[in-house]
Amino acid sequence: MVLLGVASYMYPLRWDLTQDKRYSLGEATKSLLRGLDEPIEVEVLLTGDLNSGFRRLKRATVELTDEMSRYGKVRLIEPQEGSTDDLQPTVIHEREQNGKTVQQMVFPYARIRYANRQTVVPLLKNNRALNGEQNLNKSIESLEYAFAEAIHSISRETIARIAFLEGHGELDEADVYDVSRQLSRYFDVDRGALSDDVQALRPYKVVIIAAPQEPLSEQDKYILDQYVMHGGRVLWALDGVRLSEDMLSENGLTPVIALDLKLTDMLFRYGVRINPVLVQDLQCLTVPVDVSGTAGEAQYQPMPWTFAPLLLTSSSSPVTKDVMQVSSVFASTIDTVGGSDIQKEVLLATSTASRQTHAPAEIDLNNLRIDPQLFGSAYLPVAVRLEGEFPSVFAHRMIPEGLSDTERLDRSVKTRQLVVASGSVLQNHWQQGQPLPVGYDRYSGIQFGNRDFVVNAVLDLADDSGLIALREKTILLRLLNDRKAHESRQLIQTVSVVTPLLLIGLLAMSVWMIRRRKYILS
Repeated sequence: MVLLGVASYMYPLRWDLTQDKRYSLGEATKSLLRGLDEPIEVEVLLTGDLNSGFRRLKRATVELTDEMSRYGKVRLIEPQEGSTDDLQPTVIHEREQNGKTVQQMVFPYARIRYANRQTVVPLLKNNRALNGEQNLNKSIESLEYAFAEAIHSISRETIARIAFLEGHGELDEADVYDVSRQLSRYFDVDRGALSDDVQALRPYKVVIIAAPQEPLSEQDKYILDQYVMHGGRVLWALDGVRLSEDMLSENGLTPVIALDLKLTDMLFRYGVRINPVLVQDLQCLTVPVDVSGTAGEAQYQPMPWTFAPLLLTSSSSPVTKDVMQVSSVFASTIDTVGGSDIQKEVLLATSTASRQTHAPAEIDLNNLRIDPQLFGSAYLPVAVRLEGEFPSVFAHRMIPEGLSDTERLDRSVKTRQLVVASGSVLQNHWQQGQPLPVGYDRYSGIQFGNRDFVVNAVLDLADDSGLIALREKTILLRLLNDRKAHESRQLIQTVSVVTPLLLIGLLAMSVWMIRRRKYILS
């Protein structure tokens, strides 16, 4: 027994018998922890008089840290003084039994230290479409990915580079300021135009092409194509149509024409086609409209702007799992083409009440009558993820004039791309000289999921370790039926109190009868 106790202490064994494997770590996390050279310190800042939900979140965080310590040099330390000075607290409102509401501030964060570096991990997810229990459950689901990504970020020796392409009327630096700032937490972010150097993009893990308005030259297409052939990853955010928002604002009318970027043949070879159409959706943003109809004081009311659809996110992809709806404006649709050798996964789509208008067309603000019967289309794809070995659009073609390439490939190594048929998904706006978060609606004050979608998309494209797959982890939320629990409260209380007493009584009676029979017979 002593030897067995010593062996179990030196070589502890654990079996995760839960259906959703909530206490098991992914292989990517284990590999990351085994490769650490220095110890990791985890400081859980979620302390104080917590309610049951936050106590469950804290317990899950501590259990995760304990499980991580089995595979790497990870240890939990007590919160230190001043650790919360630079953090924004979360205010929770609790109702006591006497009906009084109590306000409490908590810090749902964990601080991770590695060598001389540290980072803060938010523990709480707050999706306004979910209730408190669901948000806490989603927070627990995402703990492993949040910790693994944070440890990977602060323990890496080199920082990967990504680039925003310029030179074709793409969104400028101010338009993607928020996205660039968020991505700078994980990458070195550069901007620049292509030259005659075919290998200019090779040092970059991901290239982002954000809403170009001018056609790409054959030389630029060749450089991008060979970048993909050699394993490069591209995030294409392309508009399918061209229109003038300034003309629409001033005159209330703008023509809509197809936007030809000379990329149709290239994207077709990769497995997708962006259609020259304009999407409308009844699930959309609202804008203030003057409904006074007179020359007097303006009266503004929120009206649906069907040209700004709120795109649904796929729950089956780690890129978009638990991501709120993504806002867009003047979006187009995507068709998947080609064979099955390239994996195609729809990440963003319209709702069940949408329609598409083919260019050429026009938008007239004086004629925006909404007929629900016209919105009969459903789940029109707007963003598609591609993975596989892509054929080169320049296979069996001459290299464009002015370029030379001794490493030309006609088929790519296995790689990934993501195509979004709207550059607005990446674009942030400015207000009073300050950049607004991408996906933030100024009129409703709602933050949509654009930021999470873009960051997750780039992390997925750049991911070689498989960490992004940890976002697929799902923990089933098993809640009581409040109505049935309230209706059957008396019965449940009676059974809960009486059943243990009956079992103890039956056990005592059985023992007494056995002993009585034994000694009487003897």
